[in-house]
Amino acid sequence: MSRVEAAIAAAEAQGRGVLIGYLPAGFPDAETAIEAAVALAENGADIIELGPPYSDPVMDGEIIQQATQQVLAAGFRLADLFPAIKAITERVDVPVVVMTYWNPVMQYGVDRYADDLLAAGGAGLITPDITPEAAGEWIAASKRTGLDRIFLAAPTSTDERLKMIVENSTGFVYTVSTMGITGERAQLDAAARTLVGRLRQYGPLRACVGIGISTPQQVAGVLEYADGAIVGTALVRSLRDHGVAGLAETTRALAAGTPRPGA
Repeated sequence: MSRVEAAIAAAEAQGRGVLIGYLPAGFPDAETAIEAAVALAENGADIIELGPPYSDPVMDGEIIQQATQQVLAAGFRLADLFPAIKAITERVDVPVVVMTYWNPVMQYGVDRYADDLLAAGGAGLITPDITPEAAGEWIAASKRTGLDRIFLAAPTSTDERLKMIVENSTGFVYTVSTMGITGERAQLDAAARTLVGRLRQYGPLRACVGIGISTPQQVAGVLEYADGAIVGTALVRSLRDHGVAGLAETTRALAAGTPRPGA
């Protein structure tokens, strides 16, 4: 069982789903970003998701794009990611996964990236823009290192594609709640519930739902049928507007939505 799977299983044993909190690496600055990630772990996040800034963030909404642009403008480089992860994992036991577009991994070198992530204490990669059939090198590297490989499933995915995703993912499947970019939405797309049901037809898996989740009520709603809820924009906004203390408060509020009724 990987560290990510263990975190989900531990929450399940406590009668709750997991809260996965996303933050851009290096935002708003290198030192504060580490304190922010630690605050996530200390205030109820079960898994930390770090996103290295990228010049063409096709999946990210406006708030996250603005944050990553700020980090890039300040001179962040991919090599800065691994010391940051190490600084976080030396202070908390919560698994840290990296949400990364594929081009930077290729440029850095897939095996080198996997080795450096493992050495820093990282737990795996979420790869939004590469599919299992194109990820042979990464699948091999993840098997060698024990890092989780977390692929995305969308409501538009075919049954054949979903089967492939289930067979090749470890840790969990990142289940996209609705088509489009990340960001808060007043109503989550009901397609997420259907999509999780479709995924479960192809074998045992952990499914965590992201994109559009921003309130404790939405977290609780997602956890009626999924193993975890992924929150990004609401946390980034809190960090931007109210600092680490505000982020901690928002995390605690979101974590209040993770217990399952009757557990």
